Amino acid sequence: MRNVFIFTIIGFLVLGCKPEEKRTDYIINGNASGIYNGVRAYLKEKDQNGREKVIDTAIIVNEKFSFTGKVAFPKPSIISVNSVKGNLNFMLENSIIDISIDKANILESQVSGSTSQTDFETYNTGLEKLKKESIDVQRELRKPQRQLGGSSRQSQATKDSLSNLLLAIQKKHQDYPLNYIKANSNSYYSLSLIEQEINKKNANIKDYQEAFNNLNSELKSSSAATNLKLDLHNLMLAFESKTRVDIGKTAPNFEAPTPEGNIVSLNAIKGKVTIIDFWAAWCGPCRRENPNVVKIYEKYHSQGLEIIGVSLDGTRSQKDPKQAWVNAIEKDKLPWTHVSNLQYFREPIAQLYNINAIPAVFILDAEGKIVAKNLRGNALDAKVKELLNL
Repeated sequence: MRNVFIFTIIGFLVLGCKPEEKRTDYIINGNASGIYNGVRAYLKEKDQNGREKVIDTAIIVNEKFSFTGKVAFPKPSIISVNSVKGNLNFMLENSIIDISIDKANILESQVSGSTSQTDFETYNTGLEKLKKESIDVQRELRKPQRQLGGSSRQSQATKDSLSNLLLAIQKKHQDYPLNYIKANSNSYYSLSLIEQEINKKNANIKDYQEAFNNLNSELKSSSAATNLKLDLHNLMLAFESKTRVDIGKTAPNFEAPTPEGNIVSLNAIKGKVTIIDFWAAWCGPCRRENPNVVKIYEKYHSQGLEIIGVSLDGTRSQKDPKQAWVNAIEKDKLPWTHVSNLQYFREPIAQLYNINAIPAVFILDAEGKIVAKNLRGNALDAKVKELLNL
């Protein structure tokens, strides 16, 4: 009997130590205090274009509403209520989530029961703290000097100190998303944050690619990461294409045929100063700038200036792109080297140099490094003269 009792206790212990199975669905229990029966609540998410899409609808009865369903992974979601202004952003995952709607200010609504929601709130609390610090310092900076105390010199020193503090806070604000992701490499909210930040203008894609690579293996192999991985890959290609021809970089070499059919490379014709001029016979602004470029070439060619013109002729509207190209060279009297594959903006050299519009100009020094872009007229003349030390 004693052995039976012991085995029973062991059995309970084993069962008690069994890890809790992960939920495969979600239940949202909504509390809508002060909101009338029959008012509709909506569960939404944003599509890839940032447009809101309704996932589910619930009707409020006795100040309650609920949503049930499944998600493949934790994701940013939205709840809105017809009679309440604004949206409540939260993280939806497969768990029991309790939401208490604040009808006076939906942003003050309470959400609990979601691990990724806790991460979301932690992030936003830190962000709001930085915003408040910035506002407080700006408020101090706007004060008249007499309110800062001390002499005029002391007041100016205080302002300088505040300005430096503001710059430091703004830098922390700028770096905050990336630092949060690095410090929370096991959080699904970090995935959402990467997706959010890489779609912002001037995002440093290289940094976010590195942050993604440093996430834990479970996150990187999750279905949530599949599309993000592809987006990052495509953005990295675009980023590399753009930065490949940044000022200070060595200009990528290229080869292309001349009008006579000879293959010429950039490296073969580079001089002490080299201008790569992207243009086309059909481009009005290019043609109007050509006389200025001719003057600069005639003035400095004997001193070491070389120009290579890259034509983006080849539009469907041109019956004979090559003849239009040759005619434009002859009419505008352009004596330098010309190359083109006559493929319009599909021109491989244009793609190599990330050309989206013409005219476009790159100025290279004697080492072949890009030192300036898109200068015209007097500005171009002055730069060439400077590089030739004249």
